[in-house]
Amino acid sequence: MSHSHSNTTDQSDATALPSEIWCWQATKIAEHIRRGDISAREAAQSCLDRIAATNGHINAITHTLAESALRDADAADAKRARGESLGLLHGVPVTVKCNVDVVGQPTTHGVVAKRDLIAGIDSPVVSNLHRAGAVIVGRTNTPAFSLRWFTENDLHGRTLNPWRDDLTPGGSSGGASAAVAAGMCPIAHGNDLAGSVRYPAYACGVVGLRPTAGRIPSWTPTSGEARTYAAQMFAVQGPIARTVADVRLSLAAMSADDHRDPNWVPAPLEGPDAPRRVAMVDEIEGLTLAPAVRDALHQAAKWLEAEGYTVERATPPDMREGFDIWMAIAMTEIKDGFGELVEQYGDDGVKRALAGMVDRPDATRDLSRYINGHARRDQMRRRWNALFAQYPVVLMPTSLELPFVYGDDQRGPEAMAHILAAQTPLKLVAALNFPGLSVPTGLVNGVPVGVQLISRAFREDLCLAAGEAIERHARMPQPF
Repeated sequence: MSHSHSNTTDQSDATALPSEIWCWQATKIAEHIRRGDISAREAAQSCLDRIAATNGHINAITHTLAESALRDADAADAKRARGESLGLLHGVPVTVKCNVDVVGQPTTHGVVAKRDLIAGIDSPVVSNLHRAGAVIVGRTNTPAFSLRWFTENDLHGRTLNPWRDDLTPGGSSGGASAAVAAGMCPIAHGNDLAGSVRYPAYACGVVGLRPTAGRIPSWTPTSGEARTYAAQMFAVQGPIARTVADVRLSLAAMSADDHRDPNWVPAPLEGPDAPRRVAMVDEIEGLTLAPAVRDALHQAAKWLEAEGYTVERATPPDMREGFDIWMAIAMTEIKDGFGELVEQYGDDGVKRALAGMVDRPDATRDLSRYINGHARRDQMRRRWNALFAQYPVVLMPTSLELPFVYGDDQRGPEAMAHILAAQTPLKLVAALNFPGLSVPTGLVNGVPVGVQLISRAFREDLCLAAGEAIERHARMPQPF
């Protein structure tokens, strides 16, 4: 297949064909494969070559699936040649986190004892990626049991942040975000119980979406049939990419029905028009925002106003209450059995991190507190919905601090308390089951910073539209 090449890496020009396909956004790759300008095999090989060139240092990918990726890419090209209908991600290279099932591959969870846990069937989100025509080029790293904001484990080692080696790439989808930021794939699958899509996206300077629970079907067959409440309503699957457009495309592909998740909802991807009013949260009572984080919020507010939004400072319902609800429900479930698994099979890093989380008054294993947490959650969702009625989008921090330095969660309960406080906005959104979009706004002394956009349940479209408005001004550089 012949085509002209240039040396530019400009993603905005849909007609130019730069020499390195790996740096294109997914929407462009899909478009050019659909038109026949490039083949799916060329796209897959380009990303595989990029993985070979960069993963040795960054260690984002735990398993490179070169053989199956090229086989699937060839099948995608044959399907196009036959004139068959093509999915939204036809031929687009993607990665899948190592804590969901890909048939024939190990679902390691970053745990030595699970290194040979081979999946017999795909998880629903993986089935949907395949159905959309995506080509899985690799599996991405996670902390053991996905329980840290830092991606390292005894089985796969440490994943580095493409911007700076000593910074966390986030967790638990740190491998996914680092892979996207480094150009190993245009789209990565991640998942988010407390912030595990949004925080890694923030730390690596890319875009990450936590959808509403019920939007993308979720289940990991190798983990068994039973899922706790937090696993059902706090934990979600979500996309990570370098552009909001790619996140939007990924969300549409991942959201298809799968009867194996009884909580899946056939909600439309686009809702009715809403007033372009945004509430900006730049103060949280009792907590301190890093100056760079506050500056990012104010800059994003100006960009939104330039795009026709009205932005007003607002004080939302108690955000620390939302954090406390997450702790009351999720930490009770983690301590009630799952903690024993971590103690038995986890590495020292995750054991120390979990100890810092559970040795807190708000993490007590108490049935009445757990039950009351559910009642408080319902009350808080009602209060937040009243805010969304006035301001359909809320602009708030992703984290209250710039990305943490490796080792910060290994320094005892006091250090962990500081980390958890900084992640209050992440846990609030997870506890109340609102969609949250982490969008980069730029760099501060070479370190990524960004903001979070949230809306009411199943209005991811409002977050994405506001995210695109910010993105048009931010012009986030890439570390490659």
